[in-house]
Amino acid sequence: MILVLGGTTEGRIAVKTLEEAGKPFYYSTKGDEQEVLLHNGIRLQGAMDAEKMETFCIQHGIKLLIDAAHPFAEQLHKTVEQVSSASGIPVIRFERIFVRHDEEHITWCKNYDDAIRWIKKEEILTLLALTGVQSISKLESLWKESTCCYFRILDRDSSRELACKQGYPEEHLRYYHYGEDERSLMQELHPEAILIKESGVSGGFCEKVKAAQELGIRIFAICRPQTSEKFHYVNGEHGLRRMVERFLPVFFPLHSGLTTGTCAAAAAVAATWDIFNVAFTPRPSEFPVVLPNGETIHVPVEPQKKRPHSGILRNGDGMFETSATVIKDAGDDPDITNGVEVIANVAIPFRMDDPSSGKSPVQEDYDIIVCGGEGIGIVTMPGLGLELGSPAINATPRKMIEDNVRRCLEKIGISKQPNPIVVTISVPGGEEIAKRTFNPRLGIEGGISIIGTSGIVKPFSSEAFINSIRKSMEVARATNSPRIVINSGAKSEKYIKAYYPDLPAQAFVHYGNFIGETLKIADTLELPQVTLGVMIGKAVKLAEGNLDTHSRKVVMNKHFIQDIARRAGCSEAVLNRIGQINMARELWDIIPADELAIFSKALIGHCLQHCAPLLPKGELTLLLITENGKIYV
Repeated sequence: MILVLGGTTEGRIAVKTLEEAGKPFYYSTKGDEQEVLLHNGIRLQGAMDAEKMETFCIQHGIKLLIDAAHPFAEQLHKTVEQVSSASGIPVIRFERIFVRHDEEHITWCKNYDDAIRWIKKEEILTLLALTGVQSISKLESLWKESTCCYFRILDRDSSRELACKQGYPEEHLRYYHYGEDERSLMQELHPEAILIKESGVSGGFCEKVKAAQELGIRIFAICRPQTSEKFHYVNGEHGLRRMVERFLPVFFPLHSGLTTGTCAAAAAVAATWDIFNVAFTPRPSEFPVVLPNGETIHVPVEPQKKRPHSGILRNGDGMFETSATVIKDAGDDPDITNGVEVIANVAIPFRMDDPSSGKSPVQEDYDIIVCGGEGIGIVTMPGLGLELGSPAINATPRKMIEDNVRRCLEKIGISKQPNPIVVTISVPGGEEIAKRTFNPRLGIEGGISIIGTSGIVKPFSSEAFINSIRKSMEVARATNSPRIVINSGAKSEKYIKAYYPDLPAQAFVHYGNFIGETLKIADTLELPQVTLGVMIGKAVKLAEGNLDTHSRKVVMNKHFIQDIARRAGCSEAVLNRIGQINMARELWDIIPADELAIFSKALIGHCLQHCAPLLPKGELTLLLITENGKIYV
């Protein structure tokens, strides 16, 4: 059993992640103000000291603690550490994503006392404190002495009562309302400075800083307190799930995996680290990779087989070079590339005439070039969004490789270097593996593709994945949302959330490829209004009656698409171009703008013809989503 200490945005994400397992867990908050929907989770309320928490863990068989509390909940963090030390229960600390401390316009303060010292030293006369009601007493020496302080607190009775207990004047209180512009209160009060906490991205830190910057207001920020080094840290839903899978392998029926793009990025980071590890410090067994959603996961990298080497090139110049390997782990997804070696070779030129040559590359400026090596396919046909003749490394993993190598260089203190850093990705045996994929049909020859949009592979074994859809749909129904939205994944969901901004997060459910099964579940749950969001690649398959759109089962039928286009009034020239496409998304560029609406409506009509009968008692809306987020209804 798992005990989550929540009450934050991270607590909600933890609940959403654990609910996917369909198994019970406990979710504990100090108060009762946070609204969180639990289907399998069991809600606990009230603070627990170390003795009470340890007793609870023993009585309820707790095997894993997840600390998803606020960064400044110091006492709770200490309690969790104490319980973990006494009981041997591991702790996952679900941390927030934080900005770096290199902003010159922010005065960083160690704690509240340090903030008071700085604010008094700088003779700030008017201060807006965005640090919450709990901080009023901690800043008492400011608001009772020389500085005019305004505190913004949550608009609820418990916050007002606490402010009153601390003797704070009510006329200087301001109230936070969800969604308000951070600039509005600053423009109203015109403070000389604001005081904020290092609350992370999800705590609105960036928005507060940006607003103050735009208005020329000084910024004082209190650093978050450090938590235990014994905790296992994650800062996003993917890392949380993978860490739970590590400590409680049986909790999730299927395990998640990594995309080839994430494996390539991890190998590139490891190889970069190897080159600059001149002190021969112990090499980590795992290396950090920042995923496209901003969270960091740690990826196992194979032990180093040989030390980096350098060689003399033409014109007396040289090259630092080494390779690193990651074994692809696709989790429980039936991925044909599971277990393959993903190798990154990193080569960094240096100049012999530079004083630092033979020690480290020249630190002036750098560029990163990502190339394909053995086992990586070459693009030979248009439509993939990649240049003809280029390696089949898609845009997202390419950017992941570049960004993560840059982060590695910055972390180890290498700022600039004049020559390009060349990262070559290889997959031994990739050419043979590619013959068992659709790559040859897509015009990718000689190897596999390096792909992935999220960096994580969610398992798509039919029975277990459909069960997870069912659990998500049940949670969505429990929200009493007027509409449930089903969509294929993160990209389409981003656009549909903007289309339905008022729906709760739990109302959005991923169907993966199982459109038919998801609609049947919606019918069983008697959902009155369902929206189906679909992008063009799945839409052309669905329109032909394929309710499971996985590429292993069905590919697009160009003759069928041509028939729809013909009925939509498209010219013979357009029909001929459709017959030459490799990817369905090319249709957005091929079909003239004035004919797209008619074509899209016809395509949606075909989809509804197959989907609507699966929801006989409900109303089904279908949204066709373009690559840039335009929606056709």
